[in-house]
Parts: sequence; structure tokens; C-alpha cells
Amino acid sequence: MIRRCVLYIALTAGAVLTTFPFLWMVGTSLKTYEEAVASTLSLLPASPQWGNYLETFRAAPFGTYFYNSFLVAFIVTGSVVLTSTMAGYAFARLDFPGRRLLFGLVLATMMIPFEVTLIPNFMLIRTLRWYDTYLALIVPWCANAFSVFLMRQAYLGLPPDYFDAAKIDGCGHLRFLAYIAMPLVKPMVVTVALFAFLGSYNSLLWPLVVTGKESMRVAQVGLTVFWGAEGVRVHLLMCASTIVILPTVLLYFSAQKYFLESSLGTGLKG
Repeated sequence: MIRRCVLYIALTAGAVLTTFPFLWMVGTSLKTYEEAVASTLSLLPASPQWGNYLETFRAAPFGTYFYNSFLVAFIVTGSVVLTSTMAGYAFARLDFPGRRLLFGLVLATMMIPFEVTLIPNFMLIRTLRWYDTYLALIVPWCANAFSVFLMRQAYLGLPPDYFDAAKIDGCGHLRFLAYIAMPLVKPMVVTVALFAFLGSYNSLLWPLVVTGKESMRVAQVGLTVFWGAEGVRVHLLMCASTIVILPTVLLYFSAQKYFLESSLGTGLKG
């Protein structure tokens, strides 16, 4: 009984520590500028300023920012799911020369820091004349090694009998992948899609480097509008942060079931 009470207290304390920054962000977004810069940890404003959200949209074209962010994120997510499911299946079930070596090279790319490739990638974008285009925001992120690794492990967890039975019935690889394998690893596919969407939607440095026009900016870059030489408009910055983070929260809760299923099934062998 005592151990259970201690566990509940620890879990409650962890939940409070985790959610406090988000509650503070929302509370600060409803404060006046003077109240927001007072460095107080109070969650509730003295008088809620709902007009801060309208002022936020007047200060920056967040409609354009959100359009760019969602367009890029959805295309990147679809591309990552397509490339990772096909590559993962190839590394898991197809027998071809150099498969282990090639898979090792794919995993090795995960060890390279993003900052190392930033300048070469930017020079390549300028050479291809993709600067200030959607191609610069989308194409470099249409595949990633981590997603390929996750899908390969998911396919390896499927019983070999499925593959043998499909082969006997004359089912080809693409048909088997589309109608049998992918539905069986649907939680992992959703997890890959979730990671891809969040990675693209939350990207800041790369869009900041490869775009210069206001019409090509994304939501994360739009947050930089609220600080400058004259200072930081904290209350508006918190408004913008609340608006920007809302889609990711809604996405996580909508996909939570599949995400938990993939997490619980990671250590199980089919």
C-alpha cells in the first residue's frame, strides 16, 4: 500500500512538472505585456486578454505560414511512409547481394550530425536553383534511415508463414506488401507517419536557411517575428507558440492508440 502511494505521488509530481510549462505558456498568452515580462510563475492572468490572439495574426501572416507548414509536412509524411515501407520490406524479406552492407550504410547515416551536412546541402540547393521553393523544403526529407529501420524491424516480427503462404498462392512482393504486410504492421506505419509529420512540422533551422521570402516561411520560422532589437513581445510569442503547438497535440491524441500499440509490440516477436 505504501509503495503504491509513493508511486502515485511520484507519477503525479512527474505529470505536474511535465504539464506546467504548457499551462504557463497558455496562461502567459492571455496576459498583458507588462504582466508577461514581470517574470512571474503565476498561471492565471489578472484579466484574460483574448485579443492577444487576434493581434498575433495581425503581426504576422500565420495563415500563409500554416499553409506552407501543413503542405510540406503532409507531402514529407507521405513520402517517408512510402520510402520506408518499401525499403524496410526489401531489407527484411528480399535476398539480394550486399543487403547487409547496404543496410549498415543506411544506419550509418544516422550517426552523422545534421550540422555537418547543412552547408553541403545548402550549396546543392543553390546549385539546383531550389532556393525559396517547396522542393527545397520537401525533397531532402522524403526518406530517413530511422523510419527504414523501424519498418524493417516490424516486417521481421511477422511470422514467416505469412510470406510462405502468400508465395505459394502466387502473390507477388508488391501485392503482399500492400494487402497483407502493411495492414499487419499498421501501428508501426502510423508511428513512422507521426514521427515524420512532427519532424517536418517542427523544423526550424532548415526552412530558415533555404527560404528568404515571406510567402515561403513556415510556422516555426514565423515565431521569430516576435523578438528583435527592441525586445521580445512575450505575450504574443506565447500566443503564437500555443497556436503552433495545437496541431501536434491534436495529432498525437488522434494517433495515440496506434502509437502505444507499436511501442508495446516492439519487444514482441510474432
